[in-house]
Amino acid sequence: MTEPLTQLERRVYHYMIDFLAENTYQPSIREIAKRFRIKSTKTVSDLLHALESKGYIQRDESRSRGVRLLGFAAAGHTQPVPYYGRIHAGEPRLLPENRKYFITIDRRFVPNEDVFFLKIKGDSMVGRGVFDGDFVMVSPSARAKDGDMIAARLGEEATVKTLTHRGATIVLEPANPTDRAIEIAPSQDFGVLGVVCGVFRPFYEQEPPASFPEEEPQAISS
Repeated sequence: MTEPLTQLERRVYHYMIDFLAENTYQPSIREIAKRFRIKSTKTVSDLLHALESKGYIQRDESRSRGVRLLGFAAAGHTQPVPYYGRIHAGEPRLLPENRKYFITIDRRFVPNEDVFFLKIKGDSMVGRGVFDGDFVMVSPSARAKDGDMIAARLGEEATVKTLTHRGATIVLEPANPTDRAIEIAPSQDFGVLGVVCGVFRPFYEQEPPASFPEEEPQAISS
């Protein structure tokens, strides 16, 4: 079994993966030292030696960037999908400052270019397989129809429910018998954000990198 990494070794390893994906070449020892505020290049060299001995990288010490990440391949046919922690009450509903980060997924599962992710809080849609902590992919360009699971905006709050109509009244139906449906009054500040077109359920979620905001994004209610 592979020897586990220390906290610093893991951070350096993840930094090398992200740097390579963004720049197509590896960071130098001095760049790693600057990123982690390490004064000695020998300390960085020792970290790289530890990563090599534990089977995560291969090194060519005759080259300044002579590191190969074992098992790493540039991921083609993928697409970064933005994840928003909050919804704006006005237009546009999705503001850049409310975008927390991107989640990169296989392009085969992305129906169009304008999709985005929201995170679920609550269990009102468990009957349709959506649970607390899930990420739902939302397509704003898909036309919502009765029976679709949609993300909707009620003022500054977002919610995921099943869209139905009772006559001329829009109703947001939960998929949990303990919750009540929401009838939308004509004067209510309401908007359809899009149709839910995918659900991603992490069983383990790492802390975001240091470049991401430290505060916990606000989840949407289901």
